[in-house]
Amino acid sequence: MNNNLPNAPHVQVLIVGSGFAGLGMAIQLQQAGYSDFLLLEKAAEPGGTWRDNSYPGAACDVPSHLYSFSFEPKHDWSRKFAPQAEIHQYSLHLISKYRLAERIRCNAEVSSAAFVEENGGWRVTLSDGEELTCDVLISACGQLNQPAYPALPGLAQFQGQAFHSARWRHDLDLEGKRVAVIGTGASAIQFVPQIQPKVAQLMLFQRSAAYVLSKPDRAYSRWEQGLFKRVPLLQRVNRGLMYLHHEVRGLAFISLPWLMTFMRRSFDRHLRQHITDPALRERLQPDYPMGCKRILISNDYLPALAQPNVQVITDTISEVRAHSIVTADGREHACDTLIYGTGFAATEFLSPMHITGRGGQVLNEVWRDGAEAYKGISVSGFPNLFILYGPNTNLGHNSILYMLESQFRYVLGCMRLMTQRGLRWIDVKADTQARYNRTVQADSHRTIWEQGCTSWYKLASGKNTNNWPGYTFTYRFQTRKPELHDYDCHR
Repeated sequence: MNNNLPNAPHVQVLIVGSGFAGLGMAIQLQQAGYSDFLLLEKAAEPGGTWRDNSYPGAACDVPSHLYSFSFEPKHDWSRKFAPQAEIHQYSLHLISKYRLAERIRCNAEVSSAAFVEENGGWRVTLSDGEELTCDVLISACGQLNQPAYPALPGLAQFQGQAFHSARWRHDLDLEGKRVAVIGTGASAIQFVPQIQPKVAQLMLFQRSAAYVLSKPDRAYSRWEQGLFKRVPLLQRVNRGLMYLHHEVRGLAFISLPWLMTFMRRSFDRHLRQHITDPALRERLQPDYPMGCKRILISNDYLPALAQPNVQVITDTISEVRAHSIVTADGREHACDTLIYGTGFAATEFLSPMHITGRGGQVLNEVWRDGAEAYKGISVSGFPNLFILYGPNTNLGHNSILYMLESQFRYVLGCMRLMTQRGLRWIDVKADTQARYNRTVQADSHRTIWEQGCTSWYKLASGKNTNNWPGYTFTYRFQTRKPELHDYDCHR
């Protein structure tokens, strides 16, 4: 690989992002013998999603032993579903154990990256104007790193405190406040039960009801943790059984959507158990097929909504005023604090970075009709750029870390082939990428996500840009090794 890009500090591999994707990729590079790499992190400290989402009640909805790397198991998870602080601590443990701190640059936000064709590498510009160059550029930004804010008339004139759940204001005391929460997604169902007992009034503005199932959570006992430590094989077996349990659920998402009927019954029981008011129960009844949007798990969300200081408001917000929110029915809802539980701009991959490839192609323009990549990793016209947790690699039924580990192996396979064949750069062929994505979109049409709803999985046009429409073992097989005939290769 080339080491002669001029006028800028150079590394062989630049990784953008220090969440699970970036840290896992760095560890795998290290273990494969690569030492010349650097992670760029825009925040003041590493950690990604589990650093940012520190709102009250934040926790994972994938079991702890499955939401950790197979090459770095943790025997002493406190609960079956780990809380945010413990997952973030796991990330810091990875940095410490694998001595990655010296390879992470914080407060280093990438504003642009351009492929330099004559040299076969990338020139990366940071927000402060500093330039770096690299042979291989790896995006580990993920799909859930840019908070999405609602476009509401009058929002700028609100005079109370307003913040997004991913930017939680821990310095604010919500005791006795009138709080408006906009959104009822995965974050809201976790923080609403935590703040409900403190606030004077909680107004939950719901655009569409969510399917909420009970969460099979509990604390792990000391003897269980000790057993996992003394008998590592037992933990691997436990993890394997969890994986199989979740993968079997994929049948209802991917191949046989009618199986969702059985999960729907579980939701109905959960709703009847906790919501006795028929009018409220009606408002909390989704009007779309189960699984079409993300299924949520919580044991305390529905009980919180049944409390006397909570209102679930389903009327459309018509405007925001200095101290209130006005709904389409003309009612004015006074509030002191506004919390956005509106999720993330999940379909805006790699934004706001400005990425320029061969022939001056701009990635945002190439993706104007929706992001797509070969195996979710490589984009034609952008050589030596590899994307982790890229287009069509999100899951609705299993752990994203399994997908990431598949991608680590594939990227390393590409790098090894380049070294072995003396290649400066490889660029996935346009027809290979197009053929692959036609298959992905065709496969998407039979999934539960295409059964009649809008969601953050898709664009307004209906194109699925986020979810993998298959089983995780299928993806692992497809990414087991790169095939050079899929790529244009240049020495």
